[in-house]
Amino acid sequence: MWYYLLKRLLAIIPTLIGVLTLTFVITQFVPGGPVEHVLTQLDGESARSGAEGGAGNSGGWSYSGRKGIDSQQVEQLSKLYGFDKAPLARYWQMLNNFLHFNLGESYFRNDSVWSLIKQKLGVSVSLGVWTFFLTYLVSVPLGVAKAIHAGSRFDFISSLLVLGGYAVPGFVLGVLLIVLFGGGSFWDIFPLRGLTSENWAELSWFGKVTDYLWHITLPVTASVVSTFALKTLLTKNTFLDELSRQYVLTARAKGLSERQVLWKHVFRNALLPLVTGFPGTFITAFFTGSLLIETLFSLDGLGLLSFESINNRDYPVVLGTLYLFTLLGLFTKLIGDIAYCVVDPRIKFDAQEL
Repeated sequence: MWYYLLKRLLAIIPTLIGVLTLTFVITQFVPGGPVEHVLTQLDGESARSGAEGGAGNSGGWSYSGRKGIDSQQVEQLSKLYGFDKAPLARYWQMLNNFLHFNLGESYFRNDSVWSLIKQKLGVSVSLGVWTFFLTYLVSVPLGVAKAIHAGSRFDFISSLLVLGGYAVPGFVLGVLLIVLFGGGSFWDIFPLRGLTSENWAELSWFGKVTDYLWHITLPVTASVVSTFALKTLLTKNTFLDELSRQYVLTARAKGLSERQVLWKHVFRNALLPLVTGFPGTFITAFFTGSLLIETLFSLDGLGLLSFESINNRDYPVVLGTLYLFTLLGLFTKLIGDIAYCVVDPRIKFDAQEL
């Protein structure tokens, strides 16, 4: 076991370097870097100034292009963003900074990447925690009930509902919820901006909890409905598989009640795939916020941060968040493997070495 863990820990290093290297190559050599992005903005400002200046000149229009941008300004921008150095030098500097967990400074937000992540983390944590717990609180009991009543009308109707929810994308459901309950066309019940009201600090503790739940209802509903199907069907199929095993027949032959057979013997073995998937599901729910859900409900989270950083060519934010989330993902996978051994001591990773 310890030898396996050591190998997995050592494997994290080349995997992480490979991901960062590939992303660095893509971001550094694709057209339209941060310098070009700033020049384009300056061009737009020059064009608007020219249009305003020409508006009073017999109704004509004049475009000044890059008349206000000289080569010295371009060099200053390149030096500001570190593009005056060779690509290999920038690459080694990036790896050295990440080795010391220095994620760098944003090009356009005047803040460090760490600070930006902490600012946006609250939204992702809120969506992630509710998505994670509601998914398991609904899917596991529903899957168990479907396994016990397999083939019944309840099983058929519940399958239609969860598969229907799975087929509807989260952002489509979000639009429907806004139309129905967000003041779109029918009822104006839930707010559509932020996680709290403007007067949240002035509310009592009960008022704060109520206000928060009031704001989070629609985005969490849009995020979580499509996740029920996979966990529910996995739970059902795992329970059905365990119910057909020999130890279940033996337990019943010994006179154990159906409740004892189900919860004392079947439940523990059937939940093995679900329990070992806890770490991965937990981290995924935290750090993979839906961009469309955040945009629909005006939630400034990590999903929106990632999209804007890519769109603005803010490479420190892109690479810094990728480094952090990849590292968390690799350790989460390792924790999932360890969970297999904790839940089922029969699993021995050392046997793979024979």
